Amino acid sequence: MPSLTLFRLAAAIATLVACGAAGAEVRIDGRCEIDSPYQLTLNERSLILTRQDGEPKALVMRQGRLFVDDRWVELGAQDSQRLAEFERGTRAAMPETQAIAREAADIALVALGEVAAKLGNHPDRTQAKVAQARKQLDASLRDAIGPTRFSGKRLGDGIGKAVGEAVPLVIGDVGGAVSAALSGDVKRFEQLDNLDAQIEAAVQPRADALERRGERLCQRMLDLDALENALSYRFDGRALDLLKVELKPKDDTPGAGKR
Repeated sequence: MPSLTLFRLAAAIATLVACGAAGAEVRIDGRCEIDSPYQLTLNERSLILTRQDGEPKALVMRQGRLFVDDRWVELGAQDSQRLAEFERGTRAAMPETQAIAREAADIALVALGEVAAKLGNHPDRTQAKVAQARKQLDASLRDAIGPTRFSGKRLGDGIGKAVGEAVPLVIGDVGGAVSAALSGDVKRFEQLDNLDAQIEAAVQPRADALERRGERLCQRMLDLDALENALSYRFDGRALDLLKVELKPKDDTPGAGKR
């Protein structure tokens, strides 16, 4: 049914926008969950973590050094090495993060294009809007993610704007098709049949490949999580707990892959 297709699209888009939200739980693929209370910002000199609630409020990592709230802190040699590796690993993950974000959003846009082609009252107009959204998406990703920069807010805002502007137009066209079908328009009713399967056929190969890439990126995030967990440094007697990464097994066995 078309309603199921639209719910799936809405869920996918919501997940993409959540990628840029501080403190959100993000899923790279269907099984990799990353949770952090911090907003990540990356520039040429430093890796910066900030949050609204809780302490510490802000951390800066710079070539093995650590700034916490209002001062540089003393670290042992091993912690300095771990922080330097954490920063290098985060920077190295940025190009793949950008590629995965772009591919995931583009898959959603392709699905929207398929809906427009099958059901739209004005498919050419809707396809043009989808093409425009792709251009906006590419510009937003270039602005938000790179080896020397990352802004979760810009990423979320960019994806939300690019995909969000195309969604209402498609939903409006689909709504008209559903109304026509319910009123007895046989041709429109036939167009609704097997829409889910048609969209799945259009995007499934790319979605499968994206899942494999997501699993590889998840392993990199697990490695970063392990580095952070190994830190001896404590803030007011507590571990920093910058992020939590969990890779769930395909059979959904509880607790597997948890760090």
